[in-house]
Amino acid sequence: MGSQALQILRQGVWASLTGGWYVDPHQSTFSNCFHLYLWIFLLAFPFLLYMALPPSLVVAGVYSAVVAVFFTAIKVVNYRLHTMFDLGEIVEKKQASLTADAFDLDHESLQESQENTLMIEEKAKPKQYYRFWVLPGKWLRVRYDRLALLALLDRNRRVGENVFAVVLASLVAFLGFLLLLQGFFRDIWVFQFCLVIASCQYSLLKSVQPDAASPMHGHNWIIVYSRPVYFCLCCVMIWIFDLSGRSGSLQPFSLYGVTFFSAHFLLFIRDMLIVFALCFPVIFLFGLLPQVNTFVMCLLEQIDMHIFGGTATTSPLSSLFSLIRSVLVAALLYGFCLGAINAPWGDAHVPVLFSVFCGLLLALSYHLSRQSSDPTILWSVFCFTLSIMLENRTPEEPPVEIKDPLPEKLHNSVKEILHSDLVMCPLMAVITFAISASTVFIALQPALSLVLYILAGVVGFITHYLLPQLRKQLPWFCLAHPVLRSREYSQFEVRDAAQLMWFEKLYAWLQCVEKYFIYPAVVLNSLTTEARTVGQNHKDRALFISVAGMKLLRTSFCAPSQQYVTLCFTTLFFHFDYPHFSETFLIDYYFMSILFSKMWDLLYKLRFVLTYIAPWQITWGSAFHAFAQPFAVPHSAVLFVQAIFSAIFSTPLNPVLGSAVFVTSYTRPVKFWERDYNTKRVDHSNTRLATQLDRNPGADDNNLNSIFYEHLTRSLQHSLCGDLLLGRWGNYTTGDCFILASDYLNALVHIIEIGNGLVTFQLRGLEFRGTYCQQREVEAITEGVEEDEGCCCCEPGHLPHMLSFNAAFGQRWLAWEVAATKYVLEGYSISDNNAASMLQVFDLRKILITYYVKSIIYYVSRSSKMEEWLTNETIQEALRPCLGPNYVDSDPTFNLNIDEDYDHRASGITPSSFCMVYLDWIQYCNSRRQTPVTCERDSPLVSLCFGLCILGRRALGTASHSMSASLEPFLYGLHALFKGDFRITSPRDEWVFADMDLLNRVVAPGVRMSLKLHQDHFTSPDEYEDPMVLYDAITANEEKMLISHEGDPVWRSAILANMPSLLALRHIMDDGSDEYKIIMLNKRFLSFRVIKVNRECVRGLWAGQQQELVFLRNRNPERGSIQNAKQALRNMINSSCDQPIGYPIYVSPLTTSYAGGHSQLRSVWGGPISPHNIYTWLISSWDRLQKGCGAGCNSGGNIEDSDCGGGSTSISTNPAVHTTQSTPASSLPQPHITTSWPHHPQPLPLALLSQSEGRMEAGLLTTLQRTSSIQGLLCQQLSSSQLSFSSSVAPPPLQGPERFCPASLLENSGHRAGQRAGLGQSGGLHYESHFGKWSFSGRKGFNGTAAVEGEGITVQTIRTQVSRLLVF
Repeated sequence: MGSQALQILRQGVWASLTGGWYVDPHQSTFSNCFHLYLWIFLLAFPFLLYMALPPSLVVAGVYSAVVAVFFTAIKVVNYRLHTMFDLGEIVEKKQASLTADAFDLDHESLQESQENTLMIEEKAKPKQYYRFWVLPGKWLRVRYDRLALLALLDRNRRVGENVFAVVLASLVAFLGFLLLLQGFFRDIWVFQFCLVIASCQYSLLKSVQPDAASPMHGHNWIIVYSRPVYFCLCCVMIWIFDLSGRSGSLQPFSLYGVTFFSAHFLLFIRDMLIVFALCFPVIFLFGLLPQVNTFVMCLLEQIDMHIFGGTATTSPLSSLFSLIRSVLVAALLYGFCLGAINAPWGDAHVPVLFSVFCGLLLALSYHLSRQSSDPTILWSVFCFTLSIMLENRTPEEPPVEIKDPLPEKLHNSVKEILHSDLVMCPLMAVITFAISASTVFIALQPALSLVLYILAGVVGFITHYLLPQLRKQLPWFCLAHPVLRSREYSQFEVRDAAQLMWFEKLYAWLQCVEKYFIYPAVVLNSLTTEARTVGQNHKDRALFISVAGMKLLRTSFCAPSQQYVTLCFTTLFFHFDYPHFSETFLIDYYFMSILFSKMWDLLYKLRFVLTYIAPWQITWGSAFHAFAQPFAVPHSAVLFVQAIFSAIFSTPLNPVLGSAVFVTSYTRPVKFWERDYNTKRVDHSNTRLATQLDRNPGADDNNLNSIFYEHLTRSLQHSLCGDLLLGRWGNYTTGDCFILASDYLNALVHIIEIGNGLVTFQLRGLEFRGTYCQQREVEAITEGVEEDEGCCCCEPGHLPHMLSFNAAFGQRWLAWEVAATKYVLEGYSISDNNAASMLQVFDLRKILITYYVKSIIYYVSRSSKMEEWLTNETIQEALRPCLGPNYVDSDPTFNLNIDEDYDHRASGITPSSFCMVYLDWIQYCNSRRQTPVTCERDSPLVSLCFGLCILGRRALGTASHSMSASLEPFLYGLHALFKGDFRITSPRDEWVFADMDLLNRVVAPGVRMSLKLHQDHFTSPDEYEDPMVLYDAITANEEKMLISHEGDPVWRSAILANMPSLLALRHIMDDGSDEYKIIMLNKRFLSFRVIKVNRECVRGLWAGQQQELVFLRNRNPERGSIQNAKQALRNMINSSCDQPIGYPIYVSPLTTSYAGGHSQLRSVWGGPISPHNIYTWLISSWDRLQKGCGAGCNSGGNIEDSDCGGGSTSISTNPAVHTTQSTPASSLPQPHITTSWPHHPQPLPLALLSQSEGRMEAGLLTTLQRTSSIQGLLCQQLSSSQLSFSSSVAPPPLQGPERFCPASLLENSGHRAGQRAGLGQSGGLHYESHFGKWSFSGRKGFNGTAAVEGEGITVQTIRTQVSRLLVF
């Protein structure tokens, strides 16, 4: 412990103060001396130049030139030496006496040998050196090795890095000496500033590793440039502020009584930067400045979020793209706003240009709010569309594999957003232009403003406070149950998707009204007032109006949950409390929105600190925690100042080593982690074959279970955004963290970006079987507090449906709260059975072998290559000895105890004993083939089945590596065959290599299917005695279930593709355990508890773990910072850190969820308004209009009969049509019956059946054949032209359901049927019918109530007609 502390002080504290120099006792004397003299030179050289020579730019130029030459020489030599180590030859020589082989040495080597004559008796040791070529033909002998060189100097792998380091060192020298010449430093501060210069330059040669701000273990090449880059920026800013302050060229302005950009203000900022530069050693010691790329990302993200109203970003490229996009839009809007302000404003007149500006502002803000900050999403959509076009041009037979449906769904969601914006943005611009030009925002003042503020406050209070509180598990921490409960709340086990409740619809509609009506009206009202005021007084606020309007609109579109608080405070504070402080409402609202975002951060930080250090619930994880607790009390004031500082700069406030002492870390983006430590599943697709067979990589539980978190991520990607908009997770903002807890799944969901209709998140899955500390915290978040009856030290009980005093008090002192207890997601239920207990008895193993043999026979008979195998000469020649009457296979692997066809008289398996047991099964399987073959006792099929069954059982014995009858070898061999490790060692089985499909498509699936049949045997032991039942069961399992090894990539693809059932045999070797488990997965709906965690608690604990493990090098696996603390969930949060800091079993990539894929939200808000949907709506409206006109133009007709042209004869009175050509019903193509149906019972949509063929005689046109997508019923309607016949002619009925349509009309109908997704659908049904009324038979359409009633009659008539048709 003492040596580790000394190492931290030497390599961490002292090296951070000096820029990297420290004395390392483990290194050579030369290395330590070189570092010391190098540091002294960099420190003393500028100090002596400043003290000895008169100040001038020439001295600064000479200093920077010397530094450039010095660094260039060192970098060149270092780079050449590393290149020599990479490519150079190693020359070896032996230190020995002059022997026969010593005469070949050169002169220098001979002298060295003569000097070492006293060591003749010692063993000769090889000595190596490298040749360092100085000039052609001239080289130096270098006895240095690479490790010694790395200890001496840092390595720069590329030439560009070396050039950049030399340029940075020169800039540090020039800018630093320039500030010395300006006279900013006096006395001892000159030496301090020279020390800062030396530390920045020295870090380019030998940096601090690891740095206090380094996010990774090992050497971090980016952190090397942090000090010089920050120093150059600081020097440039000092020089700029000094020049601006002395010149007075900037025009000062006042805001809230503070004068900005005055001379005094600029010089004050300059002095602050000077102090900041002098404090560089301390700043880098505490790690208050991040590495350069993180700083750039944070800076751009904060500017875009707080100034332009953007969303959080996911990478430095994303932050740059988002900021450039916002700046371009602001520049476009600035031109229109400037022109509008310069235009004349009347008392009741709004310039047209300003109305244009308002329309563009709202439309562009809406579009920006619906787009993700990540440009790779749009690029992926473009690439995906291009790949589809290329695939359509070059059609090839696709490989047989399970397709992942999610990428196509996500690409469709993005394209749907773009298509919708193509319609909505112009529409919103036109509407906004009309409203603004109507002068409503001028004529109704000031009453309109007050009404809008009150309306926004009331709607916001109901939407974002009252409804979420009533839906919480513990409303206001007083009630014991939620007031507004979901339908699943009282269910013990959820069996269906979550039902849409009335209060969820209310919540969604209130949000819609708030986002698209109230806040746009508030912003446009304030913009009009501001522009009118600016136009009368001064005209330099056009840029501010553009930026403020865009920021407020984008924020209201993306995150309206906290806007009502900001708006109400701004109104009350500046209109009623302190009106003399107010500038204008737009300025007040803009700056209050920035201030309130920081105030929310401060509130969360203070809650975290007070909860964490509360003395009545403190949990000491180590002796240091007990020691630090009393010392943290006197520093509470400093802690409060740190909280304010960290809230302003968005930095985490982390506990040191998990104790009660808090320090401020460096600023981080909302994403938090600077590196992407996304876990990668280990399976057969990314490991070598030899490794798979010998060591079985990825066999641990964590790697195998990570796929379930990946599937959970997919489920959340499909539904998270819609569920958030329905209020199922309560209130949420950017950066919030939630924990999903189920029976075995515990995942932390980090919400990163929130847009208008999209959410970007990251999921971190914890271990299934966690540590003791994790289990205690899981119990804390899953146990209820309703039964607590304590009040202080007694138990008087509590009121009905209320919490007790102790429970209510305890819930208020937690850094988390239960947001929902029955959150439903689609997932897999996992059941694992111990294979040893299921195969312990010989009889059970015999059943497995029997099913193994029958499965092989089944796959032989089902194979399309069976005829080829039966005619293959190589296979038949190898199986010919089996036809002998005395043939017996007496392999030692066969056993009387487990082989049902074992002949104890022959001590093996004979063809006759095999046929006695399995011949009936072979014959039955053969009879189920389309073209059965000969299946007698001596037929080739029986011989092939006999040979394959013998081979399969022998392969099982070979894989077991043991001839004993014990269970462990049997399970080992079964698992080897299950994962496909077939080792053919017997010469009698080498015939199988004639076609490897015999192993891949017969024996391998046979052993897997036998395990499933063995599982089913326990539920119905005698059911599979019937061959038909067994055959149908195997066929059903083939179609509905995947049986595979978990290391096979098909397993992962099947889970991600939502395969209904899966089965696998898992071999677990963990912590000395060696067991086999049969894993059974069934897709169903899972119930989760949603726990909302204080986001500052998560950020602070994550930052503390990173500092402790990377900088302080605490590698203790039982360190105090990961011990359980139920009030903060310390163990669960710390274990969810990115690897290797934490130990989650799965960390997802940044994943974006779109609201368009949520069917329940679409049923509330309707589908998107896109060109395609408008087109389909127009077509359906035209069809309805045709029906109405047809009904009105014929006497006695009605709209319900308009499919028949509106005549007096409908399908109920004229069920058949006369034709001169009849076709047998058997020759008609059969309707295709699909198996997709909606979850909720509702009227069934009728879809067009496009499988009819044929022609009708002259005078008869088309009849439409319809089929239900669920029941497959044929329903028929007469066309309008059929009514041209005289009603007195009674047409004879058809002989069956034969009615035909011309191909052209069928194609047209099929084209329309694929586009029936009308606007504003009230249900989740796909609009597929030719006429709109057939899709929503229970919905009031364009024709009103009468149409609905008549439609019900028509559907009933059709059902009657269908029942008649089915009789035929």
